[in-house]
Amino acid sequence: MSNISKVPVIKVENINKSFGSIHVLRGVNLEVYPGEAVALVGDNGSGKSTLIKILSGTYGPDKGSIYIHNKQIEHLTPKKALAEGIATVYQDLSLDNYRDVIGNIFLGQEITKWGFFLDYPAMEAIAIDLLKKLKINIPDPRVPVGYLSGGQRQGVAIARAVFQGKEIMIFDEPTAAMGVKETATTLKLIHSLTEQGIAVIIVSHNLFQVFDIAHRVCIMKHGRIVKEIPTGDSSPQEVHQSLIGQTGLEDRMEQIYGI
Repeated sequence: MSNISKVPVIKVENINKSFGSIHVLRGVNLEVYPGEAVALVGDNGSGKSTLIKILSGTYGPDKGSIYIHNKQIEHLTPKKALAEGIATVYQDLSLDNYRDVIGNIFLGQEITKWGFFLDYPAMEAIAIDLLKKLKINIPDPRVPVGYLSGGQRQGVAIARAVFQGKEIMIFDEPTAAMGVKETATTLKLIHSLTEQGIAVIIVSHNLFQVFDIAHRVCIMKHGRIVKEIPTGDSSPQEVHQSLIGQTGLEDRMEQIYGI
């Protein structure tokens, strides 16, 4: 915790978003600091995915403000988000299985010579150094990512995001469909990002994993952050009880019967 700055790297104020008559986000306020990992938890439909899509520039808010380093950012797009240091790793990873590790890390940001030819040796050197720095174990960065394990593929996606963003990392269910060993490797990698001063936002349903890597848990309900809990002062069981307590009779009927 000592490496967490007192100045937020990213802040959102009164974020609202609707799709037609459905109000998905209702006045969300959130601050995340360099070197801090914040987890967004809640039932499906609570607004978690919409919030991270707004932060990554995929959606625009109907109302509210986004600040990065205390500078208000207008009309955030995915390209502008990357330029501002925000990178997102989605559940599907968005990797090209036919390209090698180096090609995926530099996808869309390739280094060229004389503006025409790919400078593969330069990209390879940078990729190997980045993988080493992040402690991602991929013996041969020239292998197509389609041949890698789930944990290694997640490592490539994280390496690309760090290369592209560098300051704010957003993860959508980062350990979904992973085995125990690969999950442990991924969580350790995410933890190492905060040690380097990178701000991390995580969407996850696994509270035990959340408590392994997050400094703070934000519980979302009906498009609002209804409670913030420092993980050092709580437990997965306590947050689970808060989630249950936040679920009323109407929500239980909807979950059980789909009404």
